[in-house]
Amino acid sequence: MPPLTQWFIKSALVYLVVSLLIGVALAAQGVIALPAAVGALMPVYVHLFMVGWITQIIFGVAYWMFPRVSKDDERGSERLALVTYVTLNVGLIARAIVEPTLALWPAPVWTVLLIGSAVLQWLGTLAFAANTWRRVKSR
Repeated sequence: MPPLTQWFIKSALVYLVVSLLIGVALAAQGVIALPAAVGALMPVYVHLFMVGWITQIIFGVAYWMFPRVSKDDERGSERLALVTYVTLNVGLIARAIVEPTLALWPAPVWTVLLIGSAVLQWLGTLAFAANTWRRVKSR
């Protein structure tokens, strides 16, 4: 298993644990006294689960298991795969911080940072698609 795949999968597992912990806190809101700010974590829960866990595990396994481009070029560009990993994760972590902050303390700077985090995730997805495209072959 390539090291980059290990990073994707281990990061995905961390996001799974964190997202489900947030899910527990969201579910517990009505039962135990938690700060009202916990309610602002719903988008974080969704993004950590869908992008952090599901998307990232798909990207990691696809990078590892999809057919080779050629004998000399097994997985496409390692640099582009690294760009995918970095932009996806920086964007996701930024979003996890900025989105609840924007909900609790609205300010234009948080909106700009939220847009930036979404753009980073989108760029990571484009890098993944560009790197994987040639590996999807018909027989």
